[in-house]
Amino acid sequence: MKTLYLDCGMGAAGDMLTAALLELLPGREEIVEELNALGIPGVEVKAEAVSKCGIGGTHISVRIHGEEEAEIMQEHTREHDHEHMHEHDHTHEHDHMHEHDHDHTHEHEHGHTHDHDHTHHHHSGMHEIEHIVENLPVSGRVKKDILAVFGLIAEAESHVHGVPVTEIHFHEVGTMDAVADVAAVCVLMDRLAPDQVIVSPVHVGSGQVKCAHGILPVPAPATAYILKDVPIYGGEIRGELCTPTGAALLKYFADCFGAMPVMRTTAIGYGMGKKDFPAANCVRALLGETESTGDTVAELCCNVDDMTAEAVGFAMETLLAAGALEVYTVPAGMKKSRPGIVLNVMCKESMKDEMVKLIFRHTTTIGIRENISRRYTLGRSIEYVQTQYGEIRKKVCTGYGVTREKYEYEDLARVARERGLSVGEVLAAL
Repeated sequence: MKTLYLDCGMGAAGDMLTAALLELLPGREEIVEELNALGIPGVEVKAEAVSKCGIGGTHISVRIHGEEEAEIMQEHTREHDHEHMHEHDHTHEHDHMHEHDHDHTHEHEHGHTHDHDHTHHHHSGMHEIEHIVENLPVSGRVKKDILAVFGLIAEAESHVHGVPVTEIHFHEVGTMDAVADVAAVCVLMDRLAPDQVIVSPVHVGSGQVKCAHGILPVPAPATAYILKDVPIYGGEIRGELCTPTGAALLKYFADCFGAMPVMRTTAIGYGMGKKDFPAANCVRALLGETESTGDTVAELCCNVDDMTAEAVGFAMETLLAAGALEVYTVPAGMKKSRPGIVLNVMCKESMKDEMVKLIFRHTTTIGIRENISRRYTLGRSIEYVQTQYGEIRKKVCTGYGVTREKYEYEDLARVARERGLSVGEVLAAL
């Protein structure tokens, strides 16, 4: 199984993740040119070789109208009083990113978008970001990934500031450099196409950071919210090591968090931060093959002979909507020669209790049997294919030396209805 392991022993940021993933792929100069060809307004991406604690790696810099975000911020703080920032209290990502002495100064998530004369801020909401992403020359899948990452950040901002997501205006993360970071990671992840992504526990740093509103703890509130249910830790290094954008990217792409599995590595990448610490300031990405050990699922089944077909169908729909992996029925002959069904529900072990409650609630059974099984599955992904009928999704399953592809039935059926064709005719044309 093609596995990507991300070692976040020094936290994570959008540009560090971009650099680490870039090192895993051949033709890095061509890829950087492709990232610049995305046409994100005013943005230029550059990759440079750097060394941290004797380890060679890549640092990604994003320039907006020819200036790095840190340079823009330094000039801005000289020209503007920090009191001005209080006008936008409810719209800020954590404003402490203005203080570049405490954190990865290469970070771009937290920057402002400026005119060339730096006379005002630009605040972007989700609507503006959606408009930018919609015009990027990338697949529908990558666009979905980009917006989902920003959605996690917006949700965190909404929670921290106590305002609806629709009213969130990204002061730090919504600028062009942040869009560049998120888009780059999503493009590279799409190109790598790992079957699974495993992320180490995330080092978030320690101490406090200064912002326009006062002193905030590390991790910053938005970062802490995004990393709920994720294993994190502090340490002796003072400063913010994981940014909201880095946290959102990890949360979105990770299949699980934990120790590095047994794997045969084929490529290793080091994405370097700009600031120096006693430890190498980098994200390390390892790409390789792992043996599939399968996963454990619970199989719950019961016999039913006194439900209507409609009631059984409703129960199946309810169980699937609640997160069951699979629900199906098998015809069975019951006691007293009654025809009936065996209802089978497959789910993750963690959802077993919830499924049991739903089965009892929505069926007439008085007993449920449980089996714990190990299953082996192919890695599954969705590709968005441009066809003469428009964009159509295709499911791609890989693993164990096989690859299977199949167009999504719902998309085929939609085209068939629109064009007055049969599903077979649409499939033959594709």
